[in-house]
Amino acid sequence: MRRTPGLLLVSAVLGTALGTAPAHSAAPAHSAGAEQAARAATVEEQRLDRAVPQEILRRSGFDSVAREFAHSLRTADSYAEAERTVTSHGSRLWHRAVDRAQGRGPVTGDLSRDDDRPLYWARLGMTRELRGWRPGFEVSDAVRSRLLDRLEQTSRGQDTMAFPRGGRFKRIVLTGFDPFTLDRDIRISNPSGATALALDGTWIRTADGRPARIEAAVFPVRWSDFAAGTVERALGRVLPRADLFTTVSQGRVGRFDVERTNGAWRGGFPDNENLSRTGTVPVDDPAAQPQWTVTTLPYASITTADTGRFPVYDNTAVTEIPAGGTDPVTRPDGPTPGSSARAGGGGNYLSNEIAYRATLLRDRLGRHDSLPGGHVHTPVLQFGAGNTDPATGTVTDPEFVSNRLDVIAQVRSIVSVAAGG
Repeated sequence: MRRTPGLLLVSAVLGTALGTAPAHSAAPAHSAGAEQAARAATVEEQRLDRAVPQEILRRSGFDSVAREFAHSLRTADSYAEAERTVTSHGSRLWHRAVDRAQGRGPVTGDLSRDDDRPLYWARLGMTRELRGWRPGFEVSDAVRSRLLDRLEQTSRGQDTMAFPRGGRFKRIVLTGFDPFTLDRDIRISNPSGATALALDGTWIRTADGRPARIEAAVFPVRWSDFAAGTVERALGRVLPRADLFTTVSQGRVGRFDVERTNGAWRGGFPDNENLSRTGTVPVDDPAAQPQWTVTTLPYASITTADTGRFPVYDNTAVTEIPAGGTDPVTRPDGPTPGSSARAGGGGNYLSNEIAYRATLLRDRLGRHDSLPGGHVHTPVLQFGAGNTDPATGTVTDPEFVSNRLDVIAQVRSIVSVAAGG
């Protein structure tokens, strides 16, 4: 998820950094309480009733998720029961998406198993039901917000990143993102989210021959969630025990980038709620906040290894306001002393921000020298030739699937090299 000043390098149209699906059928007919839900729906949730999300849900077998969740919610007669329902259904959705991506369980629908979009749209169906839910007991806005937050955590795998105890293996944390820029092309998939689903809970053999366990989660493309500390809450539980972490998002066409430097600046590009935020990345203890953080991934090993068909670059460029200056300057070899950040190597959107937050957390845990970690940008996920018009194109094609599978396989290989480097 890359955005650099003046140039957006993210779009499935060019090639590809959080309503219900109609509750009783693929047709736009809502469940009980749908009028309230529609009035309360967010910008993201309002996209659900378009043809493409409904087709994705139907062709993946995820079209019943929101309906089943709404039915369970209607039977809850207390906050405690509602919380259990939210936790159960949220966790079930995450595990169902992971199982689908990793080839477990029956195939439902004709979308390829590696597709990350059913999880995204099904979750929005659930959040829209919860937002419009009217129980027989009083639910304050604060209580509903807690339930929504619980649903987000559980349906994204953020609360289940935990490594087995003991054993001589390496522990790897990996994160991905939701689809984004959906108003440009609502068909968009995010290969980083697909990679998280494909690798969560899996074992790999690292380049030095040791086994490694990967724990993964997906994050929203929403400025407000990041400001609320969703990254620190999720990663703070696992980074103390991790041997390596990599945040992953979609970047440039035809290439991977290992981002050397991350900047403490929000560039304002609209998120999935069509909201913009510009300014210094908001974190706890801002007085001790650096303008820049750096990767500790073994970028030399990663960029020279044969990890797949896409080239992998060590990206050292940043945009800064030099010390004593007023205008932004692009530096090809990283920031100069005393400068203020305006874009890291990964831009100034949420992919840069998750990298900044994760590496800042690493440093605040005192693990700068002992925990390799940083950000990897994947290639833009491209549809096949002739399927680039969102108005007339199809939601999938063989080249689209092949490209996504190649990205997933190459991320796995990059992680293997990094963990053994």
